[in-house]
Amino acid sequence: MDKKEAEKRIDELRKLIEYHRWRYYVLDQPEISDREYDKLVLELQKLEQEYPDLITPNSPTQRVGAPPAKEFSPVQHLLPMLSLDNAFTPEDLLAFDRRVKRILGEVPVEYVCELKFDGLAVSLRYENGLLTVGATRGDGYEGEEITNNLRTLKSLTLHLLCPDPPPLLEARGEVIMTYADFERLNEERAARGEPLFANPRNAAAGSVRQLDPKITAERKLDIFIYGLGACEGRSFSSHWEALEYLKKCGLKVSDKVRLVKSIEEAIEYCKEWQEKRGDLPFGVDGAVIKVNSFEYQERLGFTTHSPRWAIAYKFPAAEEITQVEDIKVYVGRTGALTPVAHLTPVEVDGSTVSRATLHNEDEVKRKDVRIGDWVVVHKAGAVIPEIISVLKERRTGKERAFEMPRRCPVCGAETLRLPGEAVTRCTNISCPAQVVERILHFCRSMDVEGLGPAIVVQLHKLGLVKDVADIYYLTLEKMLQMDRMGPTLAKKLLGQIEASKNKPLKQLITALGILQVGEHVADLLTRKYHSIDEFFQATEEELQTIPGIGPSTAESIVVFFRQPETRALIEKLRKAGVRLAEEKLKEEGVKPLAGKTFVFTGTLSRFKREEAEELVRKLGGEATGSVSRRTSFVVVGENPGSKFDKARELNVKTINEEEFLKMLKEMGVEGLP
Repeated sequence: MDKKEAEKRIDELRKLIEYHRWRYYVLDQPEISDREYDKLVLELQKLEQEYPDLITPNSPTQRVGAPPAKEFSPVQHLLPMLSLDNAFTPEDLLAFDRRVKRILGEVPVEYVCELKFDGLAVSLRYENGLLTVGATRGDGYEGEEITNNLRTLKSLTLHLLCPDPPPLLEARGEVIMTYADFERLNEERAARGEPLFANPRNAAAGSVRQLDPKITAERKLDIFIYGLGACEGRSFSSHWEALEYLKKCGLKVSDKVRLVKSIEEAIEYCKEWQEKRGDLPFGVDGAVIKVNSFEYQERLGFTTHSPRWAIAYKFPAAEEITQVEDIKVYVGRTGALTPVAHLTPVEVDGSTVSRATLHNEDEVKRKDVRIGDWVVVHKAGAVIPEIISVLKERRTGKERAFEMPRRCPVCGAETLRLPGEAVTRCTNISCPAQVVERILHFCRSMDVEGLGPAIVVQLHKLGLVKDVADIYYLTLEKMLQMDRMGPTLAKKLLGQIEASKNKPLKQLITALGILQVGEHVADLLTRKYHSIDEFFQATEEELQTIPGIGPSTAESIVVFFRQPETRALIEKLRKAGVRLAEEKLKEEGVKPLAGKTFVFTGTLSRFKREEAEELVRKLGGEATGSVSRRTSFVVVGENPGSKFDKARELNVKTINEEEFLKMLKEMGVEGLP
């Protein structure tokens, strides 16, 4: 295929992919299978690799490809994004209607009713159908440019799907996070000892304003479009007509929007969703009522801070008083211990609340929640139960203070809270509460790619794997007990498991999931310790002599290896034939790559990238995953990625695989492939 044909096909593929993303993420009505969709993406990726000059920022392949920003640039909104006046009662809405009709005269007025999403307001600028600028609301006149972050949202189209899109269109929307994704994010942050987000709105706002788009992409965000800003080349008579057009363009408009004939119908809408908001998977804190006619909106105009043609009806916060009957500790899948208040059941905003998470030990102390206390409870974001205050004046002296257990309540193993962290964790690698997540982490680290969540969960439910070592005792007969598992797939998985037995020691150390020990730390450790047995003898003082190993990491390693469960697990791995040691590197002589830093990109023909990186380290050099000004060489294989572009941008020397091997041979390195 020549370049002209490729350019035409690339354009077709981008439009097809955006269309099918819209069907899947916006309409929830896919027309093709995931496999067919993946084939389209793969074809586009291959063509863009062949013709990299045809890659554009709005290509579906570039949704997470932008480099981190140094700072957010200011963006002037083409039309202001003003705040709304608030209404708190039906009487306030009736007064709003009277003000509207006082200006317009006694004419029939239609209103559009919308949910008031609890997220971050943004503006999206499309030029000739392509997303060019995305910005936060800011002060209403000027926001911050977050285009690359918004491109990562799966439900946001990068190309307007309507035929003959206008030269310029500015859409307004709200970025949100669902309650389920908010809880999942906070669980992950708690497991890493990071501060928790207070609510889904803060989480959404914090995620969109990340300098690195890759972080935004990792957090599951959604967006709803609720209005039109500036628009050239098309005109609309009403807000409802504009919303219908935005939907045709592939933008996600809420299906809860309603056109009503009177303020009384608008009041009914507000009452309905005040009662039903708990059924929604995301937060809403009210409803927005807008005059539908654009002609009427223009006549009504603006005050200095808000439009006269719209108002926000705020739902009341639901709070109740109840008593803390107990505080129990639950162990999450990553080993984090979470205290949960068990409450005398109380109805809050239409549903019964009997539990409220207290997050961690520090949170319990900050709020001073004791067993037996009377507390004020509300639903954070209208759905997540939370204790907001303690009624200390009701205390009788019989209340009991909470203490975090020193032993895991599930398995009885030692617990550990590292300095500077808020989270207490179970140290037992075989704790039943966290075994599935540990097995998944182990499989990822040991390159057993086929054992994903669905298979591991099923293996655990069948009792076939109770710890990470059990995967090495699986047989074809055992595998075939699973649903949808045929002999071909089972043999393939068993082959991956068998191959993982001979992985380098540093991969095994990473796979064990020791707190604060990732790939980099595991690499540092295995330069000093060349057998798993040496770790059982290591002391905190000895570990801290390794550059890059601090006191908290050293403590975590020692605590992990002194658990009897760890020793039992290692023995199971030993009996299964897993590699637990490797040859000690020769320290004598000058290492030829000392002081040199290498980055590998693309596919190598002589060996795997991990093998090349290991070779560099054995020869005294450093192998890293990112290109910087201190990088000595970027070794470029077939189909290189963005690291190649970064190397050219920073003027870092690039060499191919043959040149890399020639360099090593000239240095006297023997035994090369």
